[in-house]
Amino acid sequence: MNIQGFQKTTLLDYPKHVAATIFMGGCNFQCPFCHNKDLVLFPQQNSPMDYEEILSYLKKRKNILDGVCITGGEPSLQEHLLPFLASIKELGLSVKLDTNGYRPEILKRLCRERVVDYVAMDLKGIPEKYPEICGLSKMDLSRICASVSFLLEGTVQYEFRTTVMREFHREEDFRLIGAWILGADSYYLQSYQLSPQVISPVFSAYTLEEMTSFEKILQPYVSHVEIRGS
Repeated sequence: MNIQGFQKTTLLDYPKHVAATIFMGGCNFQCPFCHNKDLVLFPQQNSPMDYEEILSYLKKRKNILDGVCITGGEPSLQEHLLPFLASIKELGLSVKLDTNGYRPEILKRLCRERVVDYVAMDLKGIPEKYPEICGLSKMDLSRICASVSFLLEGTVQYEFRTTVMREFHREEDFRLIGAWILGADSYYLQSYQLSPQVISPVFSAYTLEEMTSFEKILQPYVSHVEIRGS
């Protein structure tokens, strides 16, 4: 397990939970706007943290914490993710998984084995723009579509989310995304924010008024739409 970071307490990463957050190193995307540059570009920069020590800490705090958020990087790349999550579940803690959805077979297995309680899947944009947004020359979009379709089945509680930038997203994109995830439970629009850890700091955010207009476009398609980070 390539664990590169551990936040002992957060009220932000797991909705309605007091949680800890575990950061996995490595990603199969290189989204230029990603704010976890070190986890993506330098996944072995630091020696992996001892997962047994983390489990020991979680055991001591299980009466205070409600859950654990597993993020990255891309957690689904970790070879022993399932037994690690099973160990967390055995402590009586809920598990939230952040994922880009590019490994639907892993996502499905984790959910069907009931080691994940909540999934937050990034929707980078409309399919036509996906490779560019993800920093790749080409990719298999059917893998993203498979993960979206699986989550829409309602096997596990979930949300979709998009980091919105002027350079990659237009008003019409959100009509197309709304039709893509028609009937989804929750969709969050996250305003792009510049930070020292962004891979390529050349992007810009929309105003709150503009983000609100996107939110209104999506409301006929999705049960709950909300703006984060504006």
